[in-house]
Amino acid sequence: MMLRSDPLAAVPGVRHAFFTRTGGVSEGVWGTLNMGLRGGDEPARVAENRGRAAAALGVAAPHLVTARQVHGVTALAVTAPWDNATAPEADAIVTDRPGLLLGVLTADCGPVLLADREAGVIGAVHAGWQGALDGVLEAALAAMAGLGAAPGRITAALGPCIAQASYEVGPEFVARFLGRDAASAACFAPGVGGKARFDLKAFVAARLRRAGVGRIDALPHDTCADAGRFFSYRRTTLRGEGGFGLQLSAIVLGQ
Repeated sequence: MMLRSDPLAAVPGVRHAFFTRTGGVSEGVWGTLNMGLRGGDEPARVAENRGRAAAALGVAAPHLVTARQVHGVTALAVTAPWDNATAPEADAIVTDRPGLLLGVLTADCGPVLLADREAGVIGAVHAGWQGALDGVLEAALAAMAGLGAAPGRITAALGPCIAQASYEVGPEFVARFLGRDAASAACFAPGVGGKARFDLKAFVAARLRRAGVGRIDALPHDTCADAGRFFSYRRTTLRGEGGFGLQLSAIVLGQ
């Protein structure tokens, strides 16, 4: 049902999990632990799934906070739970309030969980290729700094996302990256028929290192290649399936 990063698990007073697609009550293309509120699944089933995830981390369901993700760079500081049905648009959320479970939803994009124990500040980031290129990671770190965090003290964990072997892209994609971030050349490998394969994990890690983050861990899983454990937008698209679920990655400061 859930995976953890060893370095992040070693941070005192912080609990986290990268949930898989298993252990829930949803059915069909959303089976079983779908956390997405807007993908067509039955709301009661999603509510049950979210409650199970919150309980697994010792938090009441209403304290699980997720934003309306739009592949942007907005980072919000959260001071109290909000109504997830009317959640604000953001792709990074941070807090210094114990007991708030910050979550991001993904189905191939990179879920990044952040913690500075000394400052008592945590963050959760939805980092797809667009957000990572545009600066969502840096925006999250800036929001954490506004609460007293320092990059060198932060432990970052990148959870399950699409891996390079599954991420074939066209030359226009490569050109877009090289035009904005020349160092990203190291994140591309030759593909087939003039295409390339993009290493989202490496790109996210590189941006975090460049921003001065003290410790970075990346889980090895490939969401696209492992249908038994993960939802995947790309796999669903390639197969022509009618929809897909979203998995949750979440972090909380202990009370």
